[in-house]
Amino acid sequence: MASGDLERGTKNRGNNANFPSHYVETAEKQWTSWIIPMFVVANIAVFIVVMYVNDCPKKSLGTEGSCVAKFLGRFSFQPLKENPLFGPSAATLEKMGALEWNKVAHGHQGWRLITCMWLHAGVIHLLANMLSLIFIGIRLEQQFGFVRVGIIYLVSGFGGSILSSLFIQQNISVGASGALFGLLGAMLSELLTNWTIYSNKIAALLTLVFIIAINLAVGILPHVDNFAHIGGFMSGFLLGFVFLLRPQFGWAENRHSPADGLVKSKHKAYQYVFMLAAAVLLIVGFTLALVMLFKGENGNDHCSWCHYLSCVPTSKWNCRS
Repeated sequence: MASGDLERGTKNRGNNANFPSHYVETAEKQWTSWIIPMFVVANIAVFIVVMYVNDCPKKSLGTEGSCVAKFLGRFSFQPLKENPLFGPSAATLEKMGALEWNKVAHGHQGWRLITCMWLHAGVIHLLANMLSLIFIGIRLEQQFGFVRVGIIYLVSGFGGSILSSLFIQQNISVGASGALFGLLGAMLSELLTNWTIYSNKIAALLTLVFIIAINLAVGILPHVDNFAHIGGFMSGFLLGFVFLLRPQFGWAENRHSPADGLVKSKHKAYQYVFMLAAAVLLIVGFTLALVMLFKGENGNDHCSWCHYLSCVPTSKWNCRS
């Protein structure tokens, strides 16, 4: 956005409806999805509250033009020159809990690491994220239940906020894309750790990797917080190894075999290895990142090229603008 805040963008997310589903159906319980619809409702409700607080007709100075959709009254949007996504001002977002490094690291406002994932820069940003959440989240929740998917969503969003704070310290950031990328990462690790029960494995893997790569590539555009995407993806990828294990193929049938028969173990040894390694990496990674954040360190000081992961300068745009 022109006002300097970063949206956690989700362009090209419409392809998410075509995620691979080449796993072998088992007798596993199919859950009713309710936590993901609740997340969607909560995000929409928060956006309405933010627009109410924004009150463009009363607070806009008119320096960037007039409010958009004035018939909405205090819910009208900021001038498009200020916010082309049809949303509130950067000042309102910051007031309502947007992620801002200085306030987190030095202002004792760590709660912004959580509140920012419920805020959106505008209607376009909100719609893109919520459609993606519906396409990705509902299917995962039906397969694995609300507890595991809810944990992955929230922890991934938190992880995305931490990495964003470490590397983007001059702008504010909002959006649920870190949490959404966490669900994408969890889908990938679920495919890998449950490899034996999938048919068309390579096709499923290539399709999912392609979708992830396209979405991450969008993050190199200016004003898109790709560090939140990467942090959320890494968190979700590791969490998937911990929470999304499936019984190995044939276990459900063999467990009812005669007592003297050979019964397969519920999970394979490599699944437990992945789970343990992922749990250790999660604990160590979150601990180190939080220590660095609250010590006020800048991640760019430890990685001189990492800023290119969020924005690649070209003749069309300047990443510092």
